[in-house]
Amino acid sequence: MRYRVLGGTGIDVSTYCLGTMMFGAVGNPDHQDAVRIIHSALDRGVNFVDTADMYSAGESEEIVGKALREPSRRDATVLATKVYFPVGGEGPGWGGLSRRWITRAVEASLTRLGTDRIDLYQVHRPDHRTDIEETLDVLGDLVSQGKIRAFGCSSFPAERIVEAHAVAERRGLRRFRTEQPPYSLLARGAETSVLPVAREYGMGVLTWAPLASGYLSGAYRKGRPAVLGSGRAALTPHRFDPALPENVAKLDAVEELALLAEEIGCSLPELAVAFAASHPAVTSVIIGPRTMEQLDGLLGGAPLLLGDDVLDRIDAIVPPGTDLYRADGVWRPASLTDPALRRRPAADRAAANPLS
Repeated sequence: MRYRVLGGTGIDVSTYCLGTMMFGAVGNPDHQDAVRIIHSALDRGVNFVDTADMYSAGESEEIVGKALREPSRRDATVLATKVYFPVGGEGPGWGGLSRRWITRAVEASLTRLGTDRIDLYQVHRPDHRTDIEETLDVLGDLVSQGKIRAFGCSSFPAERIVEAHAVAERRGLRRFRTEQPPYSLLARGAETSVLPVAREYGMGVLTWAPLASGYLSGAYRKGRPAVLGSGRAALTPHRFDPALPENVAKLDAVEELALLAEEIGCSLPELAVAFAASHPAVTSVIIGPRTMEQLDGLLGGAPLLLGDDVLDRIDAIVPPGTDLYRADGVWRPASLTDPALRRRPAADRAAANPLS
């Protein structure tokens, strides 16, 4: 296992980060088995664990807390979690990045994790309702209080990252130290601006979905029936419908990438994770196993380094900056989902055009 410094935090993290989204009701509901998987990853050199309060409505954090109950394991682990989505209720006041919600959510996460501090606290998505200054201000307070050691953002577009850094500098606030974007062989859009911007600001980058929601696991191949009853496919079956053009494009690319992996003597998942780790802006790649077998298959490729010849072949299959699908397919920004943010009020439109 190799290690890199996480942005400007001075924290050394493994190039493979154990993601725990699949631990709990939505993936592996067996807590003891999930704890064994976490312990196995830690025993094999992974020192970075990423979770979120919304994964299985807090159950994932509880599992991670059980796995890190021993002080020696907790002290040796860089623990990351996230805040944004409403957990435990719905309606006004639930979710987002306001001081009120973050202050409440961090306490709940600390309780579920069974710890007195979070090493990396990440805002899970942008919040158009809350001024970024308020978010940075409360996160800075949590650092001062010792409840978190550093904070970062997740799935932020480049312009929001730039905005956050500008506000931090202008107001004298602590700044985002990390970004967590989706990035894989099939979704390379982050290369266009997010990764260059993160590198320019000296941010650590932990990427998610290196297996493209399972397409690069080897389980989904052209001409084979898709298994939709388990794993990521059970959560978002439309992503695996072979009749959709974007899925056809993914399967076509997978066939070429699988041949390349075979030629260089590795598995397709090993190639996928090694590719994400090869970008100079990337600090760590989040792997999200559901079973011990999946963990073994992913960690087996930890020593793999890709040469320029292999990276050139990959560029020919999926050109740099190309997304064969919208990587963050579950969540869409409010600017697209809320009509009020892209349409003038009806009264304003009528005043501007009496015939409307």
